[in-house]
Formats: sequence, structure tokens, C-alpha cells
Amino acid sequence: MERNGSGEYKDLTTQYNDVKARGDQGLDLAKINRRRELQFKASHILLLGFFLWIFLLHGLGIYFFTKGFLLTRLVLDQKSSCSSPPIDLGRKSPGSYINGCWHPRTFDKAVVIVIDALRYDFTVPFSGEPHHFHNALSVLDETARHSPERAFLLPFIADPPTATMQRLKGLTTGTLPAFIDVGANFAGTAIEEDNLVAQLREAGRRIVHLGDDTWHSLFPGYFDANLTHAYDSFNVWDLHTVDNGVTDHLLPLLQPENASKWDIIFGHYLGVDHAGHRYGPDHSATNAKLREMDIIIREIIRLIHEDTLLVIMGDHGMDIKGDHGGESDDEIEAALWMFSKNGVFGRGHHGILEPPATAKQRAVNQIDLVPTLSLLLGIPIPFNNLGAPIAEAFVGHGKPDFQNLAAVNALTAAQINRYQQEYSTARDLDSDVFGQNTYLAGIQSWSDGLKMGQTSKHFATAYQQFSQYQHDNLRTCRSLWARFDVFSMVQGIAILISTVTILAMYARSLKSLDADLVPIYLVQMTIHGIIGAMCAMAVTLIVQGVSVFNNMLFGLALGGISGFIYASKQRLSVPYPRSAWGWLAFIFTLTQSIGFASNSYTIWEDEILLFFLASFAFTACSSSIRQEFFIERFLGTFQAGTFLILTRVASLSRLCREEQMPSCKSTYYASVTSSTSAPWQLLLPLLSATIMPTIIKRYYHGTRSYQGSASLWIGVALRLSLLMAAIFWILDAADDNDWLHLSHHVLQTIKITLARLQLGVALVVGSTTFIWGQPCISIQITPGTDGSAETRAMSKPNSVKIFGYANVHGTRYFLLLTSWFMAVTLVQKPMGSGAIGILMIQILALLEIIDTNNLSQSAIGPVVLGLLGSFHFFKTGHQATLSSIQWESAFVALKTIRYPWSPMLVVLNSFGAQVLTAVAVPLIALWKQPPKKPRLLNDVARAVATLLLYHAVVNLATTMWAGWLRRHLMLYRIFNPRYLTGAAVLLVVDLIGIFVAIGSLRWNFASIAKVFGWS
Repeated sequence: MERNGSGEYKDLTTQYNDVKARGDQGLDLAKINRRRELQFKASHILLLGFFLWIFLLHGLGIYFFTKGFLLTRLVLDQKSSCSSPPIDLGRKSPGSYINGCWHPRTFDKAVVIVIDALRYDFTVPFSGEPHHFHNALSVLDETARHSPERAFLLPFIADPPTATMQRLKGLTTGTLPAFIDVGANFAGTAIEEDNLVAQLREAGRRIVHLGDDTWHSLFPGYFDANLTHAYDSFNVWDLHTVDNGVTDHLLPLLQPENASKWDIIFGHYLGVDHAGHRYGPDHSATNAKLREMDIIIREIIRLIHEDTLLVIMGDHGMDIKGDHGGESDDEIEAALWMFSKNGVFGRGHHGILEPPATAKQRAVNQIDLVPTLSLLLGIPIPFNNLGAPIAEAFVGHGKPDFQNLAAVNALTAAQINRYQQEYSTARDLDSDVFGQNTYLAGIQSWSDGLKMGQTSKHFATAYQQFSQYQHDNLRTCRSLWARFDVFSMVQGIAILISTVTILAMYARSLKSLDADLVPIYLVQMTIHGIIGAMCAMAVTLIVQGVSVFNNMLFGLALGGISGFIYASKQRLSVPYPRSAWGWLAFIFTLTQSIGFASNSYTIWEDEILLFFLASFAFTACSSSIRQEFFIERFLGTFQAGTFLILTRVASLSRLCREEQMPSCKSTYYASVTSSTSAPWQLLLPLLSATIMPTIIKRYYHGTRSYQGSASLWIGVALRLSLLMAAIFWILDAADDNDWLHLSHHVLQTIKITLARLQLGVALVVGSTTFIWGQPCISIQITPGTDGSAETRAMSKPNSVKIFGYANVHGTRYFLLLTSWFMAVTLVQKPMGSGAIGILMIQILALLEIIDTNNLSQSAIGPVVLGLLGSFHFFKTGHQATLSSIQWESAFVALKTIRYPWSPMLVVLNSFGAQVLTAVAVPLIALWKQPPKKPRLLNDVARAVATLLLYHAVVNLATTMWAGWLRRHLMLYRIFNPRYLTGAAVLLVVDLIGIFVAIGSLRWNFASIAKVFGWS
């Protein structure tokens, strides 16, 4: 302020006096000002159009790569029929639903209970120092151990991803999940392929469902409408509503007087899963839910009839924090328990009566449940099934019945063989790809066994051969369904590379500064895009078997890219770095991108980002020391030191992924096994509410900008909003730990009301303040002192002082950033809110470093903002894994799922740091710039384009490495989730950059133009 202030004030006084002296000539200035306003608004709209093209190209590139990379398996439409068994076993089969279709049915009725997230070690005894989840659910092990003929307990291994919808598909169809289906987990579509529930309905069974409403998305209209009761499944903060509803309706149905009303009951309890998500497995709430399940299961055992099969199972497990995505063993190791009062089960095939001590012993696949239940209930095995019958259910009590065991495995293997023949035909595969030798050998052993009699060892051999065939076939299917559409992947990568090139040319080419080029780019990209789409459609009319929709999208993308190239010829230069700072930004981006080829680099990405940010701080400090003036040396060095210290402090917040253990210790929650905050962490939001307004106020005071709406918004609204966020999380902790003598419903109502009020202040009042607010300045006019009062009123002033002039653009725009800061703070856990507060101070320090070192035109500012967003993504309790998504954030301000608000809250929680840095990027060009600086809109556009370029390069790198390493052992645990994270971040930053960062400039410039005129 001081270094520029006096000269600028003098110029302003002169301008004021000159205009006043000209009198009516000011009308010409009004016309000029109006023309400039129209020019700005037109340029602004065209700029939005150009960046929307960039967003479209990013979306198309991601779409084509994802379409080829995350393939769904081919689903065959064929259905198994009761009258058409897959093989003739040389004995009379029942052939009817009454006695059994392919195999005599064992049970008339079944009660199938899913206890969501029932991990295997929750069910077996533990003799050491127990955790909360040990020895709470003991009934399953007790019955399996003491009555092996009535019950058995086995590890039940899920195929990742372990989202509920994918698990239910596997549990009812017997097929392997496709990774891409996880995106539909919370908007599941009906299962059209052959499945267990459909076969039960075809057999005329009366089916009842109770609990998780995901079943109704997958099987609409399958269940008895009068007896079925579905409940919202996504509210992980609610531990009791679903469970109480299931129990209240299940137990009456098991009474003898209601036995004729149903044949099959599916019950799905969610309390254990929700307790894990909310508190973690090692918490008293999880213990209480497991004990509740123990009591309920004992009551079900007491009530069920002899002809009823009881199945208790988990659809997946949970990690040490209570989350699940499929990245660790704990997340896929569930439990399966079957019970019958008739005593038809056995262990004769291996002779071990006790349940396995760990999930690593005698485990079965979850898809094995499908043929097991089908044959026990006398219905056909679903056509697409790949599972094998569970031996304990068919080997019989006492001496092992290998003939029955071989028979059920023969039927299953024959059905698998029938499916594979159809699959080979549909995919035009060689029929030998699945291998027939083991299957044919099993058939021969079965025939030999029939000739030798029931006691023949040939049946045991046949059982082993059919089991081996199923095992080999499953391995082959996993390999086949990992085939990628390489052409589609190359299409996506080509679009992404071209878009990176467009951004690089636009953002960093010296000849692209003029905004007059944007209309040319936009027009040519649009025209060429339409032509490209039309040409692609014409090609599809000639070439058969090509998707019209996909071809037109690819043509649209190619046309847009060629349009930019056509418009920019002879206008753009090669965008290579032209300064040391530019090279540093280039090295940061390139090094990070190359590193994603390494799984260890990807795992430790947060530490790499810490190194980059620390390197920037040291470089900024070194550069600031060499500044000419002492005040600049002091300010630059101080801000660089602040930036470095805060980076180190933020690094103390971490949530470790499994691969980082034991070299990493999580600090984000109360403990490594918890999903709740420690009491001391609740102080962080209070600390933020106390000091953040004061710190921001100090930065405003540096340019005397704490004027007008800034004093009310920062001093009152910001402090009040942050305080409400702090109170929200204190109440949440009180609800978790029963600190207050208030019911959960009352606390939830108070929390939701407080959250909605806080979001209203942050986004509604904040946006209104930003749109209609005045610049953060104060104008003082000192009139002349000679003559009378009337004469002084008409005379020229001696001086005009404008406080806040030196940073009029930056301080006003920063008010918008504080609004988003409030909203992001609310949806973060207490430790995350501390990290977000540190991010805000680091942004201010970065802006001062850029001003001190005259770097507003350099790429280093936007790139460091990108690094900060990525760094604080990890510091707010996230990782590039599915299990680290904090789904409970969807209910910060809501009681139930509401679209689109629930997903928006999850996005704001997950990518809050990247959102803030995207909102902040215009400040790189606006901070401490004069009100009428020429081409300021161009400078902002370059800064936004550079930030998008950074994220686009990171996304391109993760995309290319995921494609190149598509056969890597760690693809679905490391490289694929990182690619998905990069793609999601890029699209979110695109949208925020376009509609918030660039879109809001209209009101920022208009407000300042009311005082200083349009430039």
C-alpha cells in the first residue's frame, strides 16, 4: 500500500479535478464506460463458453477411457429351467418344484438374514485381550461347535468391490462383480439376468423382504407387498431404525399361526455396518449391536420350524476404521452360518468339526451360496452362476455321503459348462479356452461310481474333479473379464492429451494473451465439433456394428480439438517455461505425474506433496531474501516461513492406508481403530472460529482493506458461522458418547437445524453479500479550505484518499472464498476443519509471496494451489481408496438421502480442499492489482487455465499409467482407485473453476467498476 499509495492517490485527485472541470464532457465518459461494460460482459460469456468446451473434452476423454478400462461382463439372457437339467446323472430326478427340480429339495422354507459387515472374526471366540468386537456374537460358533449336524460356520469371502449392491448381485446371481458397477451402488438398477430370487418367484414361493431397501432396487415387484417392509439404507448415522424394523416384523412372521403366509424371508440388518462406519469396530456401539444380533438370532432359532433353513451371513467385512471397499482382507472376510433343526449337515469330507479359527482356513466364496441354496430349496441353479455347492450342506451327518456331494457338484459343473458354451459363442471364443478335461473326467468318475455302487470311492474322486473344474473355470473367468477395450482406452487418452495441449497453449503461450482470440477459438471449436459429429454419424451409416452415439461423441471431440488447432495457427508459440519459477512449476507437475507409475509412490503421495510444498517454501524464501527493498524482503521471507511451518503442521493430520502400515500412524481419528474424533480434536473447530477471522483481518489491514462489507462479513458472519460448525461437531460427539441427557432424535434435530442455518449463512447470505456488496474501500475527500462554505463546496478538493485501493480486486473476491470456506469446514470432521483452516492461511501466504516476488503471471501460483489442494485432500482424512470416502457427510444437514444434495455434501467433504483452491485461483491474478489494470480478465483466465492444466496433467498421468499397468497385481487396489480419484477431481475443479471462479468475476468487476469505471 505505502509503496504505491501516494502516487496513485495523486493521480486519482487529478482525475477527479479534471472530470469536474470538464462538466458535461463526463457524458462522453459514461458512453465509453458503458461500451467497456458491454465488452467485458461479452468477453466474460465467451470465456465461459471456451472453458465449457474444455470441460466437455475432459468428460469425453474420461468417458471413452473408462468405457474401455472398466468393462462390465457380458450378461447372458438365458434362464435355467426346472424341466431342463444340465446333465443326466443316470438316476431319476424329481423334476418338479414340489419335490425339487434337478435335485431333491431338503427344505420347504428358508429365513436368510444378512447382517451387513459381519466380519468373520466377530463370530469366533477370542482368548487374548479382547476388543469390543470380540466375543459379543457367540451363538454362531456355539451351535456350530456343539451341534455340527445342525449348524456350520465358515469364512465367507467377498469379491471386491464390497459395496452392498455388488455383493447382493453376487449373492443372488452367483457371478463376479464388475468394478464399474460400484458407481451405481446408491442408485441400483434391477437385476435382469437369471438369479436366485427370480427362480424362487418362478417356483411360486411367497417371498418377504425386510430391511435394506437396496433389495427393492434390484428386485422390484418380487416381494409380497403386504408383508414386506423396506428401510432407507444409506443413513450411516442411524444405528437402530432398520434393525428395529426388521426385528419387529420378522419375529411375528415366525410364529406358528403365520407360517402359511410366507415361504422365504430375506432380512437385512444394517446396524453393525452403520456402527462400524460411525464409530469403528472397536467401539462399545459395535459391541452393543453384535450383542443385539446374538439375542435376536437365539430367538429366531427358538421360533423356526424343523423344515426351515436358517442362514446368517455378512455381505462383507470392515477395516480397522469400519469402512469397506475391498482393499484389505478384513473388508472381504465375512461370515456364513447355516442352521437346521433336522440335523442334515456334516463335516465328513474333511473330518474337522470345529469352525475355522481364522478366515484363512476352509473359506468359501460368496457366490457359492447361490448353487447351495438353489439345490437345498429344490429350484434350478441360475444360468450365469459360477459358484460351487458348499460341501458341509450336502455331505450329510455321520459317514460322508460322497454320492450326494458328487451329484450336486456334477449338476453345478454341468450348468457352468452350459453357461460357458453359450458365453464362448456370444464372445466368439475358442471352446477350449475354459478347459473340458477335468469336467469330462468327473463325468467318467461319476459313471464309474454308479456302476460300482454307493460306497465306491469314485464318487469322492468325481466330487474332487468337479470341484477342481469349478475352481479352474472361476480363475479363467476372472482372467477373461479383465479384458480391456484398448481401442476405446486409446480414444480417451488421445482426447485427454489433446485437451492438455489446448490448455498449455492457451495458458502459457505468450501470443495467446489477447481475449479477442477467445471468440475465434469458441466459434471454430463449435463449428468443427458439429461437423465432426455429423461426419462420425455418416460413418456409422456405412460401417455396420459401430455405436452411433459413441462415434458421434468421438467425432464431436475431434472436431472441437481440430477447431482450436485451426483457429490458433500462426497465433500461438510453444508453451515452454521462460523463467526459473516456470521451470519449477513444470518440474513439480512432471515429477508428480511420472511418479504415478510406481505403486509405492502412489501409496506415499501425501509425503511427496509435502516435499514439493516445502521445496516451494524454501525457494520462495531464497527469492524473497534477494528483493531490493527491506519491507519486501521481510514480508516475503515471513510469508514463506509461515507457509513452510503450516505445511509441516498440516502434515501431522493423516489417515493411513493399509499399505502404509506399520510405517504410518493415523491421527485423523481418536485412534487407528476408531471413526470418531478424540475430545481434544473438538477444540480445533473452536480454535478456527476464534483465530481465523483475526488472521484474515490482519491480511486485510495490510492494505487498509478492512472496510465496508469486509468488517461485517469477516468480523461477524465468518466468526459466527465457524462457531456454529464447531458446535455442530461438539453435539455430534455428545451424541456419540452420550454426554448429554438428550435423545438421539432431539440431538439430531438440533444438529441438522444448526447445519442448515450454517450452510444458509455460508452459501446463501455469502453469495448475496458477494453479488451486491461494495468494494472493501473507504473514500475520504478533503475539500479546499479557502473561501466560504458555499465556495468550498463547489471548489476542487485538495485530496482524495481511498483506503483499500491497493488491493480492491483481491479483498472483495476473497469474501467469496470465505463463503466456501465456511461450507467446507462444516462437512469436515474436526481434524479436517483444522486442516482446512491451515489451507486458508496458506492461500493468503501464497498470495503475499506471489505479490512480493512479482509472480502473478507465472505458472507457479496456480500449480502450488493445485499441490495444496491435493495435499490437503489427504490431510482431511481421505485417501485414493473407496473405503476412505466419508459417506456419513451426506447426512450433515439431512435426515435421509435427498438428491442432489446428499451427493453434493459427499463431494464437498471429499474434495473440499480442491474446491477451495479452485475458488481461490483468480486471486493469483487479482491480489494487489489496481482497479483498472488492462486485460485483468485475461490474467484470471490464464491462472484458471493453468490450474486446470495441472489437474489435467495429473489425470492424464494416472489414466495412462492405469492403462499401461492394467495387468499389474495392484491395479484394483492402487492404480485404478487413483485414476478414478484423478478423474473425479478434474471434473469437480473444472465445474468450480468455470461456474464459481470465472462465473463470479462478473459481479466482482461490476462492483469495482461502479466506483472506478470499467477498464
